[in-house]
Amino acid sequence: MKALDSSKRYLITGGAGFIGYFLSKALLEKGAEVIGFDNMNDYYEVSLKEKRLSILQDEPKYHFIKADLADKEAVFSVFEKFRPQIVVNLAAQAGVRYSIECPDAYIQSNIVGFFHVLEACRHYPIEHLIFASSSSVYGGNKKVPFSTEDKVDKPVSLYAATKKSNELMAYSYSKLYGIPLTGLRFFTVYGPMGRPDMAYFKFAKKIMAGEPIQIYNNGDMMRDFTYIDDIVKGVENMLCNPPDPDENGAAYKIYNIGNHKPEKLMDYIAVLEKCLGKEAEKEYLPMQPGDVYETYADVEELMKDYGFKPETTIEEGLGKFAGWFLEYNKER
Repeated sequence: MKALDSSKRYLITGGAGFIGYFLSKALLEKGAEVIGFDNMNDYYEVSLKEKRLSILQDEPKYHFIKADLADKEAVFSVFEKFRPQIVVNLAAQAGVRYSIECPDAYIQSNIVGFFHVLEACRHYPIEHLIFASSSSVYGGNKKVPFSTEDKVDKPVSLYAATKKSNELMAYSYSKLYGIPLTGLRFFTVYGPMGRPDMAYFKFAKKIMAGEPIQIYNNGDMMRDFTYIDDIVKGVENMLCNPPDPDENGAAYKIYNIGNHKPEKLMDYIAVLEKCLGKEAEKEYLPMQPGDVYETYADVEELMKDYGFKPETTIEEGLGKFAGWFLEYNKER
């Protein structure tokens, strides 16, 4: 396995996003040149994206382009100007429930936007394209843990359908144009400076405000929570290690990145309450459309190919999040 090459130029779409920020920061700390690309949309508070970006922009090897992946000309101009060797596509319209309310955003960002990235990689050849998929592609699968060998053709949300579409699009581009591609199915990523639309962040806000938190399916749910540092380490391992061609000639591979340890939602909430030093008022509600009962990552392929699997406990991860959040809450 090759170590990270700091002489390469890395393009990270969704660069002001949660994972994009931490990955960019890690690469910059190792001396790499990083180009961040983000449309800075207001799906969640832009101030948090701006805070992340302000930290990155202090680095001399960081370049930021504010633009939208749905703008093909903007995407191509970045590739033309910077000629990145490794691309990490993290830009996407996220959120299962929001995809029911605002489907257009998912088609523009996740389908059209990803198509533009693939086309740019085709016309400006790169060494490796890593793209974000999601554990949501497993839909209502009952077999656990979820394996990349499982069928994923029954998505229960448009968000999941767009992510599965990305995987199919990526495979075809790898086969047709020889682009080395790796897809990552992320499992509920959390941590400091995370996404405010995620449940743990919403819970923290409401707990500290003395408002009741909404708990779906009456609390009977399980999630494979993955701490941000583990995600970054996993991606770093892959950057300079593109997959070998398969039997069809496509240099393409999909991995799960999850803790391989689903936690009961109520246990997760109890740890968060302890870390914040305050108990939550609770409002129990039925399962929401698009939600699934359990997520659980099989990380055998990740272990086999990279000797790595996420290991941060929720006690450690939520402790770090809570420490950051309490400071963040004071500033607001």
